[in-house]
Amino acid sequence: MLRAAEVTKVYGGTQALKGVSLDICAGRTTAVFGENGAGKSTLMKILSAVETPSTGHVELDGRTVTFGSARQAADHGISIIHQELSLCPNLSIQDNLFLGREHTRPGGMLLDRGTHRDRARQVLARLDEALDPATAVGDLRLGQQQLVEIARALLQRARVLIMDEPTSALSAPEVEVLFDVISDLKAEGVAIVYISHHLEEALGVADDVAVLRDGHLVATARADEVDLAWIVRKMVGRDQESLFPSREPSLGPAALEVEGLCVADPTSPGRLAVDNVSLTVRAGETVGIYGLMGSGRTELLECLAGRLPAASGDVRLGGEPLTGPIRRRIGSGLALVPEDRQRDGLVQSMTVGQNLSLASVSRFVRRLFVNRRAERDAVSAVITDVTVKTAGADAPIGSLSGGNQQKVVIGKALMTAPRVLLLDEPSRGVDVGAKADVFGLMAQQAQRGLAVLFATSEAEEALHIPDRLLVLARGRLVADLRPGELTRDRLMSLADGADITEKAQHD
Repeated sequence: MLRAAEVTKVYGGTQALKGVSLDICAGRTTAVFGENGAGKSTLMKILSAVETPSTGHVELDGRTVTFGSARQAADHGISIIHQELSLCPNLSIQDNLFLGREHTRPGGMLLDRGTHRDRARQVLARLDEALDPATAVGDLRLGQQQLVEIARALLQRARVLIMDEPTSALSAPEVEVLFDVISDLKAEGVAIVYISHHLEEALGVADDVAVLRDGHLVATARADEVDLAWIVRKMVGRDQESLFPSREPSLGPAALEVEGLCVADPTSPGRLAVDNVSLTVRAGETVGIYGLMGSGRTELLECLAGRLPAASGDVRLGGEPLTGPIRRRIGSGLALVPEDRQRDGLVQSMTVGQNLSLASVSRFVRRLFVNRRAERDAVSAVITDVTVKTAGADAPIGSLSGGNQQKVVIGKALMTAPRVLLLDEPSRGVDVGAKADVFGLMAQQAQRGLAVLFATSEAEEALHIPDRLLVLARGRLVADLRPGELTRDRLMSLADGADITEKAQHD
């Protein structure tokens, strides 16, 4: 149905795509794999007419097409769900769904809000989301915003639907619903292009696979003929086991102590998102928190960072009580890398260097003026230390890949000279190679004596990365385990809250 034919794309001195030819077939899902910078998103933007190829062309139904805009491509049945959300938070769900494609009443002067509301409810019901279409998008959690983005694409009745990281913010039940929708769309003859850094998930939903590396299409195959190890080798040229850092931790004294912490759910104050949690993280130790959506892992980290208030409990940093707003906690030596780097971690209008020094700029103030030379030197050192691939500190933050943007957010936290580093889903939305870089960076910081506490919903990360793993279920700490003490099945059972249910029934 859709074909990229010998497509190249050049940005200045960078060649993002190098003669890529790829067929997208009706009624099948093609999963496209590759590291950040491999050219996946560039290829998708060319297929959906967001970008034009430098050479080569795109064919639709066997005929060469040249669209002047993404709107034209959508009018011909090619829709894309972008990796980064493109919603207006101040508008309602239904207004976002029909933005630029509004229905009007007879005469064309007034919006047909009744039709907008009814069709919004229908498409949300298809995604198993009982949301009020009048709700402002800014009031939704990240996963629900992702579903609104998906719903908008479904409303366009696409013949080719390109999904770039559609599940990065979705819970497991939401992912299952999306996969059911994909199955229905395939049965209707829709061609699906699927990109995800969750390799196992993407392989499970795919009929065909394609692997990009350094702008080249290096391999294609039927999904039932390959496995995860094959995909990783084609992507990065090495086995998956080598991507997890191994080290012998050298533990120091307790750096972070949490005792009986309770945190109210910010969306439902009558419910506890964190229920009587106690934990300790020592200097030089990497501790993981594994939990499913709604387990309380984000609320726990945001409370420790000062973003959410504690209902009760005590927190100590280096033996001293940790209280006050975010700024005071950063000054005390605690920094958080948030889950949503675009919304909470970066300022899109700033450069790479400005983002890096944003939280620590007071270090460079001398008599009411910023010592720019000292700031530049510190920024350059961090860019080297956390291996950010960038044209320089003055490059726009938007010019970086997702993995390198994540390194900038981590670098920003490290520039505050923390004693305890908190990371919420540090590998969200980055490829397998960039994940290895992030985990290696975490291990390096722990080796230098930092206490590292990170939250993840990825079972493989939970089983391989931390020196010690905590499991949260329904706001409660249900396990505190060492490497080798846990299987994947047991981890999933604990995270699902099975032990809590069994205990409650027994009591």
